[in-house]
Amino acid sequence: MVLNNYCGRCLKIMKMKELVAQLFDIGAIKFGQFTLKSGIQSPVYFDLRLIVSYPPLLAQVSDVLWSAVSEKVAQFQSICGVPYTALPIATLMSSKHNLPMLIRRKEAKSYGTKRQIEGIIVKGSSCLVVEDVVTSGASVLETCADLKRVGLKVAHVVVLLDREQGGRGNVEREGVVLHSVLTMSQLMQYLLETGKVTSETVDMVKAFIRENSQVKIVEKCNPTIMSYTERSQLAANPIAKKLLSLMDSKETNLAFSADVKTSHELVKLADAVGPHICILKTHADIMSDFSRDTADQLKALAEKHNFVIMEDRKFADIGNTVQMQYTQEQYCLTSGWAPLVTCHPLPGPGVIDGLMSVAPPGSGCVLVAEMSSSGTLAVGEYTKGAISLAESRPESIVGVVCRNRLSTSPGLIHMTPGVRDKASGDSLGQQYISAETAIGERHTDIIIVGRGIYSAQDPVSTAKMYREKAFQAYNQRLKV
Repeated sequence: MVLNNYCGRCLKIMKMKELVAQLFDIGAIKFGQFTLKSGIQSPVYFDLRLIVSYPPLLAQVSDVLWSAVSEKVAQFQSICGVPYTALPIATLMSSKHNLPMLIRRKEAKSYGTKRQIEGIIVKGSSCLVVEDVVTSGASVLETCADLKRVGLKVAHVVVLLDREQGGRGNVEREGVVLHSVLTMSQLMQYLLETGKVTSETVDMVKAFIRENSQVKIVEKCNPTIMSYTERSQLAANPIAKKLLSLMDSKETNLAFSADVKTSHELVKLADAVGPHICILKTHADIMSDFSRDTADQLKALAEKHNFVIMEDRKFADIGNTVQMQYTQEQYCLTSGWAPLVTCHPLPGPGVIDGLMSVAPPGSGCVLVAEMSSSGTLAVGEYTKGAISLAESRPESIVGVVCRNRLSTSPGLIHMTPGVRDKASGDSLGQQYISAETAIGERHTDIIIVGRGIYSAQDPVSTAKMYREKAFQAYNQRLKV
């Protein structure tokens, strides 16, 4: 029996050496200078994405991962690979062992079901997480957290390689057992024994391990579970700071889109619903009699009721042109009555530079990243580009108009248009969603309501209703 066990271990080591040698031969193990996700410089890099082009090797990796965990844990009800390298590995394990698979998206999709975890979720069931390499454990813990958030139990993770840089400890401190097929020390020894590397290379990697044995996880801010006040401290723009702070102190995340045609109507509605809103969104160019007096009255009401005015101009031209549009005397924007203006990201950074060069100090832009109209072209790469621009200019860009949370930047405020008490649409393609869906499910920050308020028989009580529903959804989100 002892001899059989010894022979079994020898055979296992021989197979592992062969696997490591194959990974080296296809270029999945590289030596040089590489920056890891954790930010540290490493002399060795593992690019296991290459194994998808070598089906027998992919199958072998999935088999050794399954053996590493199945020998110690009885069973699981589902399996999930950390995106993206571990997805094909988990797929083979799922298929071979008849284990239902779940797919975690790095970001919830902005269309269809908008789910972040795809597949049949059985709350309370156990899910095995699969990863290729663990360094700090950040990616593993992000996946575990998302799976737990939808009601799954995650107690075990299996990885091919533990880089011995603190990942095991970081993961296991969160109550999750990490099973690894190889450590980096073992892998380097196997490479030495198979003649793939020199002893000098092994010594260099071992020294690196000693010097970087405790890589800390860089904590990511999750704005969906942070209070507006906490986020205000992380915002770069003064208007963003003010807006986030007043949303908590005033207990409202309601923006009122006052799409009316006369100054009298606008001022009257702003005064009436002002106590219930954080933003008054205006369209000065649809009013027949907008004047400096109108601007002064709105500015006074913003002070009186503590809200921010956003002129929804949607500037969308080159920098020089938007400078001239912004400074047009007819709408008095240079007087500072509307510290926020909207613009399209289509022209690129020049539209931001042009506007901010002539805007009063303390102003900010809101980019239109998504729209609530049917057939909108503000989707896909366009939306991604808008978010990239917004994240690159936090001192100028206060927020984005969107239908879904698109960024993890805590200082970037997500504002959702097309909100009504009941989801519906209109004859011109407007698509409505509820306040609960926008704030509670899609994790945006502010709902924008227009016709739902100004067309109501009692705009004030209706505004109060939207305010309460949206802020309640925000409070519920903080408790998750």
